[in-house]
Amino acid sequence: MKTDSSQHWSASLALRVTAFVGIATTVAFLVFAWLVERSIDQHFVEQDFGEIEAVVSALQSALNSPDVASNPENLHAQLAAAGIGHHGVFFTILDEAQQVFHDTAGPELAAMALSVEQAPVVTVEELQIWTAQQGTYRGIVLNMNGYTVLVAMAMDFHLHYLDQLDRDLWVISIAASIVTILVAWFAVQRAHAPIRRISARMRSVTSERMDVRLDAAQAPVELGELVLSFNVMLGKLEENFRRLSHFSADIAHELRTPITNLTTQTQVALSMPRSAEQYQEILYSNLEELERMGKMVADMLFLAQADDNLIKPESADVQLLSELTGLFEYFEAWAEDRNVHFKLLGQDITVQGDRLMLRRAFSNLLSNALLHTASGETVTVTCTAESKGVQIQVENPGPEIPAEHVALIFERFYRIDPARRRSSEGGGLGLAIVKSIAQAHGGEVVVRSVNGKTRFTVTLPYVQTRTPAPAP
Repeated sequence: MKTDSSQHWSASLALRVTAFVGIATTVAFLVFAWLVERSIDQHFVEQDFGEIEAVVSALQSALNSPDVASNPENLHAQLAAAGIGHHGVFFTILDEAQQVFHDTAGPELAAMALSVEQAPVVTVEELQIWTAQQGTYRGIVLNMNGYTVLVAMAMDFHLHYLDQLDRDLWVISIAASIVTILVAWFAVQRAHAPIRRISARMRSVTSERMDVRLDAAQAPVELGELVLSFNVMLGKLEENFRRLSHFSADIAHELRTPITNLTTQTQVALSMPRSAEQYQEILYSNLEELERMGKMVADMLFLAQADDNLIKPESADVQLLSELTGLFEYFEAWAEDRNVHFKLLGQDITVQGDRLMLRRAFSNLLSNALLHTASGETVTVTCTAESKGVQIQVENPGPEIPAEHVALIFERFYRIDPARRRSSEGGGLGLAIVKSIAQAHGGEVVVRSVNGKTRFTVTLPYVQTRTPAPAP
């Protein structure tokens, strides 16, 4: 059985933070305990060195005294006095024959004096540690005026203290680490409370409650940007959901009329025997409704592809005046029937784009202009090259578009007057397709309706065409 490697256990943020704090705190306490122990041990070394150095100085004064040869008993008295006041310090003195001349610690240290290498001077670095049956010692072996002198200090008290301190520091470090981990866990849980509130607020968002928004003022500073981003995303989702809901309702409404017409005409045709000519007329009428439905479905598929960024315009040279002149000829019969005239102004500009898509966009604008232009008036199309791109303006005289409808004019199935739903006015998708085509070419379309005129302006990126160089 295969396991998806992408599905793996992931520790919670609280566990990660608590573990990190716990590990860091434990390591910090252990390092601190080690430093404390080292500091105390070094203090004991310096303390022992001070005692040993004092005894060594006293012994050296006694052995270098001029009375050593004439009065040995006096020397022993001076040597015995050298250790007075220095608790725990022992010394052994061997003569030139390596025999014990004076001793305060018994034969155990005397044997050490013979086996330990002598130090040249008294320094902390020259101190050595010996372990014997009676205990552990720190000391030094020197040569003084022909005598081998060993001075040592018992370390058992220091070692017992350090062992106890080591155990205490371990217990304190572990206890402090546990307390720190618990406090860190509690702090993380408290710090995550706003996240849990935000998550609960997010879970309350449903298709019926798309108006829910998070309050950035109540969120921590670190989550402020996340809250704002979520609100922006939710606003876009609400808008898209609203448009989708309206779009679905509009589709059902737009398709219901032709389907009802087809059903009614078919029922009437089947209600009684008819001639072949009558059946043919009914079929032609049904064909018109089917063609209208087919065009509407094709337009909806085009817009769905535009929403998913699946429309990839071809890149070719498109001569605007040539294309618009062809469209004028295409709409000529309809324009004559409505007694509307066309006027084409501007420069002969070439743009890069998809010729069929641009032709479709201009066709939708011209048909919309014809539909809303009164008899005897003129639809004017102007092409100009501006700094921000090529502008194609389609202007027609007629009723002004109210300001509250201008921002919605490019919505799908949107009509200023919902009661006007004659088939001759189209399915309400033409301007939405114009907007999608303009955006697919990297441009835009805007509308302005003032002073009894409505002007649609399509802006496309301008590509300067090269003029062939003259022949030499």
